[in-house]
Amino acid sequence: MPAPDTLAAIELMAQFARRTGLAADMAPVRYLWTDAFAVGNFLGLARDGAGPGFDALAQRLIHQVHAVLGHFRADDSRRGWLAGRCGQASDDHPTRAGLRIGKPLPERRPDEPVDERLEWERDGQYFHYLTRWMQALDLAARCRREPQASRWACELADTAHRAFTHAAVHGHRRLYWKMSTDLSRPLVASMGQHDALDGLVTTLVLRATAASLQAPAPPLNEAVADYTAMLEASPLATGDPLGLGGLLMDALRLERLVRAGAEHCRALLGHILESAAASLPHCQLPLYAPADARLGFRELGLAIGLAAIERLATDDRRLRPAVDALRAQVPLRAAINRFWLEPANRAAFSWTAHRDINEVMLATSLAPDGWLSSQASADPL
Repeated sequence: MPAPDTLAAIELMAQFARRTGLAADMAPVRYLWTDAFAVGNFLGLARDGAGPGFDALAQRLIHQVHAVLGHFRADDSRRGWLAGRCGQASDDHPTRAGLRIGKPLPERRPDEPVDERLEWERDGQYFHYLTRWMQALDLAARCRREPQASRWACELADTAHRAFTHAAVHGHRRLYWKMSTDLSRPLVASMGQHDALDGLVTTLVLRATAASLQAPAPPLNEAVADYTAMLEASPLATGDPLGLGGLLMDALRLERLVRAGAEHCRALLGHILESAAASLPHCQLPLYAPADARLGFRELGLAIGLAAIERLATDDRRLRPAVDALRAQVPLRAAINRFWLEPANRAAFSWTAHRDINEVMLATSLAPDGWLSSQASADPL
């Protein structure tokens, strides 16, 4: 019998599958960030007692994401697979032109003024959502020994690098935060604080997977060089709980690469862990506030990161102070989970307004090994 937290995660994911058209006869509702975590959840829970039906849901979800978010919107004058300056997607190459976010409103037209509030609801492509989907495909590739999924992930990484990277002031390379659906123009020109880090760590993991599976894939050497250069002037410490959770997940991915022999990653691992520890005083959660004053998915992002720290196995004594400071916060994960498992708290508008992303990330925090096994394999690469 699965543990209580695993049973709760299974039920949350079963409801998500029915509600979004994976396990019901209805039009699919796809959103790239949520669906990336859901792939990891389905595959992990299939191993942990949910049965082969959840493995099938993971495969169906990958197909649906490519069929929905790899195509232009129904209200777009363009039809079919995404296409633009970075290439044409197809059945064999579904990620070659990127993937839409899945926002409810169409993207801002070139002649429309910028509305920062409205931009949050408009479609397009986010760099940090694309890296999450790369991780989901990488997990599927590793779990199922599928070179094709690895190739799709690497092709998406190549497209994202070519589309989002640009020369900024003094010739320095930067990343756009959000681009149009066809990747022809930036919609938000600023760079996310951890986008270069996510790009670098994800690319390193994807290359290791492709090599281990002998998957035909672009080499991504320029992407690694560009992201490395961008990180030299990018502080990583953050006061955002979701951002801190991302740092901790990146640390686990990098630590596993180091254990597999990638010694050149050790210095970056130390930088990430020290930045994460420095973030702790600035990243206080309103744990005694009512549910309406809290955002579940941001807290749960931190909880998932704390699960990553529990699984960190570094033996580098120089990193011990940072690791110890972070591990002292691990009990916070259980407190976050308990709060959002309460039905009354999940009835709050702050939860129901973002139900899919909240419930999928709660399931990830309750049963994190599915998603965290995607961060890098413990097997030799």
